[in-house]
Amino acid sequence: MERHVSAVRAFNRFYTEVIGVLHQGVLDTPYSLTEVRVLFELAQRERAEAGELRRLLGLDAGYLSRMLGRFETDGLVVRERSAADGRRQVVGLTEAGGATFATLDERSAAQVRGLLEGVTEEDRRRLVANMAAIQEILTRAPKAEPYVIRPPRPGDLGWVVHRHGVLYSQEYGWGEEFEALVARIVADYVDGHDPRRDAGWIAEVDGERAGCVFCVHKDGETAQLRMLLVEPAARGMGIGGRLVEECLHFARAAGYRRIVLWTRDVLTGARRIYRAAGFEPVEERTAGGFVEEVWARDLR
Repeated sequence: MERHVSAVRAFNRFYTEVIGVLHQGVLDTPYSLTEVRVLFELAQRERAEAGELRRLLGLDAGYLSRMLGRFETDGLVVRERSAADGRRQVVGLTEAGGATFATLDERSAAQVRGLLEGVTEEDRRRLVANMAAIQEILTRAPKAEPYVIRPPRPGDLGWVVHRHGVLYSQEYGWGEEFEALVARIVADYVDGHDPRRDAGWIAEVDGERAGCVFCVHKDGETAQLRMLLVEPAARGMGIGGRLVEECLHFARAAGYRRIVLWTRDVLTGARRIYRAAGFEPVEERTAGGFVEEVWARDLR
């Protein structure tokens, strides 16, 4: 825990310096970060009650009152009593306040554009995805971004082997032998690929790979579902079930009468997906300290 605390604090120091929030004024203005945030919130709504702003931003009532007083002196806001409740104060931006915020907004966008100049498209996607992950984890908000299912592109098959090796090592302690098995399956897929009988799919969330599955021919009437994987950050979005559906749809269209898959009893999440898709275990054996299972379902 203490190592993680130190890492988060180090990142905070780094990022606050990068965006300049420790400077006396933000974005070359006389206003602090908190003052800029108040202007931002006022710009998002025609009017706002002072109490609402205080609760939204977690500000002390006296501090907010002094800040609004300064804005009023600068001609940025007007304050008046609420028509519904005279005890409440309503705040709104003036025309000058709106112009000031527009300047701040453009300077902020220009600052970020400057940070991203020279950063590759791939690294920009990684950066945005990791920022989203920070927000999701710290707010404990469920991930609800839309996802895309697409065919594999150059680089995807290497990613499939890499992520199987990393994730199954982290989650189950499986070592190099499992990663080598996945590499052989991928190589066999490439060597024997018949687009009429074999296919693969990659799931993407916000432009980042989030899962995969493959359908390959086992024999003339039987397809095999292989290498289903969903990244931990994307679980709970229905991606695993959707990937399996794609596999079943393709297998039917390709004329297969049956589809099988291999799994292990410890893969409880995957087994739930398989059962929901109509698969049932038909064979099991103990090997290498694991219970290995074959699941199957008819396609007609």
